[in-house]
Amino acid sequence: MSYFKKVKVGDKLFGLVFGAGEVVEVFEDGFYKMMVLFKNGYEVPYTEDGVPGWGNFKKQTIFYKTDIDLTDVDFGPVTKVLTPKKIIKLRDKKRLEVRLPSGIWTECSKYVADYIEELLENEQYHLFRKIPKKDKEEN
Repeated sequence: MSYFKKVKVGDKLFGLVFGAGEVVEVFEDGFYKMMVLFKNGYEVPYTEDGVPGWGNFKKQTIFYKTDIDLTDVDFGPVTKVLTPKKIIKLRDKKRLEVRLPSGIWTECSKYVADYIEELLENEQYHLFRKIPKKDKEEN
């Protein structure tokens, strides 16, 4: 049985990428099961297993709001704003994290290159940080 088999319009969800959202449409046929509208205006289709139609994800990134436990997720503030040159260097070395619209920090290689480029073009350097050493050693 899939996680979103009984999803209905109006269900409150939390996406690891975009944060709080609500189901605005449920599809009976096709690859995607539902359309979710997030508070920041993004509208994303999801499969019955919670895999989004955005990015290169192969696992569930959305949950019912009552089911998710965010105690182990890093929402910490950035301690040092990086320069554009340093951001590009860290990205090439796969040592760069990006802060998602939900506030969660995660490795840049998991997300669409257009999203990263848009942040750089808009000079939103505060949304990047170097992967902390302890986190990189655990991976």
